[in-house]
Amino acid sequence: MTLMMREEYIESLRAMTKRVFIMGQEVENVVDHPLVRPSLNACAMTYALAQMPGDGDLARATSNLTGQQVNRFTHLHQDPSDLVTKVKMQRRLGQMTGCCFQRCVGMDALNALDSVTCEMDEASGTEYHARFRRYLQYVQERDLVADGAMTDPKGDRRLSPSQQADPDLYVRIVDRRPDGIVVRGAKLHQTGALNAHEIIVMPTRALSEQDQDYAVAFAVPADAPGIVMIYGRQPSDTRKLEGSQIDVGNRQFGGHEAVIILDDVFVPWERVFMAGESAFSGLLVERFAGYHRQSYGGCKVGVGDVLIGAAQALACYQGTDRASHIRDKIVEMIHLNETLYACGIACSAEGTPASSGTYLIDLLLANVCKLNVTRFPYEIARLAQDIAGGLMVTMPSEKDLAHPEVGPYLAKYLRSVDRYTTEDRCRMLRLVENLTLGPGAAAYLTESMHGAGSPQAQRIMLARLADLEEKVRLAQKLAGIKEQAPDA
Repeated sequence: MTLMMREEYIESLRAMTKRVFIMGQEVENVVDHPLVRPSLNACAMTYALAQMPGDGDLARATSNLTGQQVNRFTHLHQDPSDLVTKVKMQRRLGQMTGCCFQRCVGMDALNALDSVTCEMDEASGTEYHARFRRYLQYVQERDLVADGAMTDPKGDRRLSPSQQADPDLYVRIVDRRPDGIVVRGAKLHQTGALNAHEIIVMPTRALSEQDQDYAVAFAVPADAPGIVMIYGRQPSDTRKLEGSQIDVGNRQFGGHEAVIILDDVFVPWERVFMAGESAFSGLLVERFAGYHRQSYGGCKVGVGDVLIGAAQALACYQGTDRASHIRDKIVEMIHLNETLYACGIACSAEGTPASSGTYLIDLLLANVCKLNVTRFPYEIARLAQDIAGGLMVTMPSEKDLAHPEVGPYLAKYLRSVDRYTTEDRCRMLRLVENLTLGPGAAAYLTESMHGAGSPQAQRIMLARLADLEEKVRLAQKLAGIKEQAPDA
């Protein structure tokens, strides 16, 4: 089996025995929990898309390992067209779900590990690459969801991992055994972890020789002994517990994050892809971050399409769609959104092969893409709120709309253009609220800022990759100035 059906994916999660805590309670049935199920529905769409006529071509690829059809989320990019198709697939899924669909981090981790393990082997004579590819074939053949786990708690950020008062504030190897390693620590902000089959752990920063125990990358089943997941809260998340079809905004889909605790988890050697090679930790972080910054040129654009559509719909419902200033705002939203997409496509089209044969994005353009993502969705959201109006945050609840006494008042006084119902207007207002203030804002806005690195991380990479000396030489030549190196 290489392509699971949506229903098979959901049942595969039921068969797992994860330890999960939600709002102070240990939960056995995570699959049907109302706080989790919207995110599971979104992740399940990555399986549904692969089965769809037409659009399904975006989510399927031919494995370079087996020659079989696999889900693109488990595929190694073999040329620039793979990288471009990845971005197109992510945009389509963002349009279909209006939220984070959770498999991108795992896909980006797999591709980063493939090239870095190959280069480690070439430099050090290790055997990580063959080991990794055997693992990847296992993931492909079962069409598994992998959670990419990079972000450590970090503790005192002035100190390296080995200098921390508590040595467990970065994931580390605490024991090496003939059959594997034992690891301890935690990973934060883990998108979709409760819906994953596998956890792929990577270092969170470049490391020195003094931090060799922290230079570790591996994969474990999400229900391995010693793994505990703690669900993270989101704005207005308890609306999901009310059974409302209007007040949640996005009535079917959503996202989630979790803290993952690794309490002396055993990892067999066959699932270890780095164990002390600190010199390669920074390269792995850089490669993963580059792929994930590319990803945001797809997924955030798809959600942006939904938000632009909601703003346009509200303008029609409220009778403001022909006002010139509203049209200008919609056009500005489109401009910003398509600029993000253009960056995602550009860094993909300029991709080049690594020594493993897997294609890398253009790292400079991927960082430009992500730096724009830290800004543009906020402006798109601001414009959507401007068009929506204040009722978005003062509107009574669905229970009031349905109340036999006050419901008719609301239906009368909250109506705008006759051809649209009050309920239509209220549903669309709640969707904008969800995407810009509620649970959806966690993925569309906060994740745009901090996911794959906060803005300063992209600025550092731009300064490193921009080749300013060459730009100075170009200017000197045209100005007729003798070439001279700029001051350091």
